[in-house]
Amino acid sequence: MSLSTNPFPDDADRSAIWTMLVPRDIKAYVNADWSMVADDFVAGDFMGINGNGKDNPDGWTISFPTLAEYRDEWLRQAHEGQKTEYAEDVEAGIHRATSLTEIEISGERAVAHKKFNGEIKKADGGVDRLNWQTLYFCRKVAGQWKLTGFVGYLPFPMGSASSR
Repeated sequence: MSLSTNPFPDDADRSAIWTMLVPRDIKAYVNADWSMVADDFVAGDFMGINGNGKDNPDGWTISFPTLAEYRDEWLRQAHEGQKTEYAEDVEAGIHRATSLTEIEISGERAVAHKKFNGEIKKADGGVDRLNWQTLYFCRKVAGQWKLTGFVGYLPFPMGSASSR
C-alpha cells in the first residue's frame, strides 16, 4: 500500500510516471535497494544535472554524465540516510514531504516536477529538512515510461537561494 495518494488515478501515463517517481523511488531509497529502480532508466540516454541549490543555471553542473555515476551517488546517499536514527517512520516522512502533481506530456516525452518540502523528526530531537525540487525527464520506451535524466537539487521555491 502506498503512503501517498496518486493524484492521477484516471490518467494511465501520468499515473505510471508518478508511481515510478514517488512510491517506488522512495521505497527503494529508504531500503538502499537500487535493483527496485534500475529498470526505470534509459541508461544510454541518461544525464543528471545538479542545480547545487542555485536558481541561476550558470551555477548548475553535469554531476552525473552517466547512470552509473548517478547510481553510485544515489546509493551513497541512501546508505548515509540509513545511519540516521529517526523518531518516526522515515518512509512516511519522505512521502509527507513529497509532492508530484505536475507532469507535462508531449508525445513520447514527459517532464515531471517533483518537490520536497517538509521535515522528518530525528531521534536526537532534531529534524531532517527536505526542501528542494527536481525536474525529471522521461521517455516512453516500448510502452513503459523511463527516466532519461533530471535537473535536481534546485531550490524550492525558485528564487529562495543565492543566484551566484
